[in-house]
Amino acid sequence: MAKDEVILRFEDAGFQYEENKPILDAVSFSVRKNSKITVMGQNGGGKSTIFQLITGGLKPDSGDVFLSHGLTIALARQIIPRDMLDLTVREFFERQFADKIYDIDPKIDEVLEVVNLKGHEKLHDRIVRSFSGGQQARLLLASALIQDPDLLLLDEPTNNLDKAGIAHLTQFLKNYTKTVIVISHDSDFLNAFTDGVLYLDIFTKKVEQYTGNYFNVVREISARVERENRQNAQLEKQIQEKKDKANSFANKGGQMRLVAKRMRDLAEELEESKVDTRKEDRTIRPFIIPSQTDLSGTILSITEFNTISTNPHVSKKGKVANPIVKHKASLTLRKNQHLLLKGPNGIGKSTLLEAIAKGTASGSVIAKDTVVGYYRQDFSTLNFEDTVFDSLLSIMKKSDEHAMRGTAAGFLITGDLMHSKIGSLSEGQKGLVAFARLVLQKPGLLILDEPTNHINFRHLPIIAEALNKYEGAMILVSHVPEFVAEIRIDEELDLEK
Repeated sequence: MAKDEVILRFEDAGFQYEENKPILDAVSFSVRKNSKITVMGQNGGGKSTIFQLITGGLKPDSGDVFLSHGLTIALARQIIPRDMLDLTVREFFERQFADKIYDIDPKIDEVLEVVNLKGHEKLHDRIVRSFSGGQQARLLLASALIQDPDLLLLDEPTNNLDKAGIAHLTQFLKNYTKTVIVISHDSDFLNAFTDGVLYLDIFTKKVEQYTGNYFNVVREISARVERENRQNAQLEKQIQEKKDKANSFANKGGQMRLVAKRMRDLAEELEESKVDTRKEDRTIRPFIIPSQTDLSGTILSITEFNTISTNPHVSKKGKVANPIVKHKASLTLRKNQHLLLKGPNGIGKSTLLEAIAKGTASGSVIAKDTVVGYYRQDFSTLNFEDTVFDSLLSIMKKSDEHAMRGTAAGFLITGDLMHSKIGSLSEGQKGLVAFARLVLQKPGLLILDEPTNHINFRHLPIIAEALNKYEGAMILVSHVPEFVAEIRIDEELDLEK
């Protein structure tokens, strides 16, 4: 294939999951060989649907999707499917191929080296579920790379990755010699390697194609919106002038009525000249997470905690174990105190948060009758079979459908979305449901594990402000320094140190 050859083309492609509710409408764009493309757009707008249409997991309802003959494609999804979590690493990689691959272990070693997953030499028999969220993110990328595709599709690849992991992935993509299409909300990450953007407009259901890096495109879109608004404002002024003249001439009667009609006709022509201003992605409304009202004294005390050694121990029989390391601590959280939990991928941050939330963490005590609000990065606290309506109503101490719907609307959860099953939502929409539940729950202890994952970057300042104002006790884990910098942190606990 020539370097400038178009290897992928959407031609008036349309798709809908439900009748008369299009996700994509007459979408057209093309991707050239060896380009590095970003897909941008609102949560639930259809970005992952585009990936499914490329891989053939979905078929367009109208139009066509053309691929170069013999083009090989691999997709690294946002999360590891639930039915693969209990596989061994070897079984997980074997599932990436239609045919049996003999002597796959050296290939696994090679891609684990590329994604910087430490201790990879003896990981083949380890269960996927035992890896941290960040390590699973590395496994997802490796599962695509092992296929050596012509076109690599990455869906939110920085989710759960620590700073070192993001830096490693960024450098890998800079050096990657084949075609890549990435869905991500991490602007700095995208700007490091992007040379083109596909912007999915949630209002028109179409894709706008831009050349340039991420920041260039954002500036271009903002300038376009400003230009269109200015043009329409000028037209609106002229329209009002014509209408005022029409009213004035009409009152004078006689021949002036003809002039008035002409003025009205001119106003209508100017009205038709107005352009449809490009709408910005919708953002969630400012919100607060109300805290439990009967809080006093120490809400959480931590006298000891466990971490997981990032250097696996190999026994004489070849079995791999990640030793548990116990640490002493003297930490208390009271009302209006915020704790940042730090440490690299795989050290046990999510494990510790889960144990604290369940009340099973050795050395951690939560005050009696404290309501715990727990945001898990994998959304496993949500019942995927529940409808959004039932999930939100069930978390309330006293059911109030009117209040529930008002809160949901602030998180862009309206209409038919209320009666969709949680499992059918995009990952970003699940995140917004999880935040809406916290607002309705009114917790005394708020535990947040990577709350920015999957969330549209436009929402993040609003979420940061809400966490700033939260008046209960809070524990936060986040690998996004720009987000953390916007939040008041009173204590830090670095598990690595």
